[in-house]
Amino acid sequence: MSHAGSKRRVVVGLSGGVDSAVSAWLLKQQGHEVVGLFMKNWEDDDDSEHCTSRQDWLDAASVADVIGIDIEHVNFAADYRDRVFADFLREYAAGRTPNPDVLCNAEIKFKAFLDHALAMGAETIATGHYARVRLNPASGRHELLKGLDPLKDQSYFLHRLNQAQLARTLFPVGELPKTEVRRLAAEIGLPNAKKKDSTGICFIGERPFRDFLNRYLANQPGPIVDDRGRRLGEHVGLSFYTLGQRKGIGIGGVKDKGAPRGGGDHEAWFVARKDLARNTLVIVQGHAHPWLQQHSLQADAPSWVAGEPPAPGARLAAKTRYRQADAACSFQPATLPGAGERPAREGFALTFPEAQWAVTPGQSAVLYDGEVCLGGGFIDAAA
Repeated sequence: MSHAGSKRRVVVGLSGGVDSAVSAWLLKQQGHEVVGLFMKNWEDDDDSEHCTSRQDWLDAASVADVIGIDIEHVNFAADYRDRVFADFLREYAAGRTPNPDVLCNAEIKFKAFLDHALAMGAETIATGHYARVRLNPASGRHELLKGLDPLKDQSYFLHRLNQAQLARTLFPVGELPKTEVRRLAAEIGLPNAKKKDSTGICFIGERPFRDFLNRYLANQPGPIVDDRGRRLGEHVGLSFYTLGQRKGIGIGGVKDKGAPRGGGDHEAWFVARKDLARNTLVIVQGHAHPWLQQHSLQADAPSWVAGEPPAPGARLAAKTRYRQADAACSFQPATLPGAGERPAREGFALTFPEAQWAVTPGQSAVLYDGEVCLGGGFIDAAA
């Protein structure tokens, strides 16, 4: 670490967005030597209307100019393809619904980027994520905490970081509400102060998801049936649907035949199951349908940012998807049985007193003890 009183060299991931821009400014205000780094993670179709990479680079460069820091452009597209995108396609082909931002953080932003920053002589890196890091003096471990703004907390996406990564990471906006970040950006005169937050998957941007996946996955159409086995239509390929999905199923105004007017016949249809063996999509009517309610799940590939797994039987809280309220659960380590080409593997089981809605294989189950994020794993099955 640096000598007492000397400034630290911090490399900030500048994305072109307002959160990372304010993060860089805050660090400079605190007296650190700040360098910006723009990561290019995707280049398959950069010339398309949907890819904002060029505009994001221009925004990041103009932010660096206003703040008065150097910025470097680095291309991690090959790493991204190998470490994140290949896994993303594998998961979709297997009928699961992955969250690539989780892997991108663990494999690119806090691995490839961190390695690059350390080679540049940095002691720490910083990003614009809404999360916090705290050193626990009793254990000597670093803790990942939720961001203070409950509407923007991004600890869910960071749960696969390890202690070594966390020890070298700063989240300057984690202590602030988003409204304050916007206000600061305007006050500083940042050129991107009013830029909209990016949405959607990190590398797909705003482009139509189905069109995008179509280019990479061979999809086989098949039947759409309801919970009684009645055929209601045809799906375009199981990869294109996720559990709990309501829009874009493609069955139009199918109603329950002979249902009385004013009954439940106008309730929305939801994707409830994907039967890969029979290439069949199963849909059910009504948000409260029992097939959409799960009281337990199994997850594999556990990763504990806390430095160790929770104790067996621990009563904790979990999120089974981003943007949901924490749900009380109990934790048990578990060995997941092998199936097909997948060997038996270490994982964990969660049991929920209150049913969870549309728990989706491939998504992350992330565990919390109060405001401390402990880690999690990838949902393998739910019941």
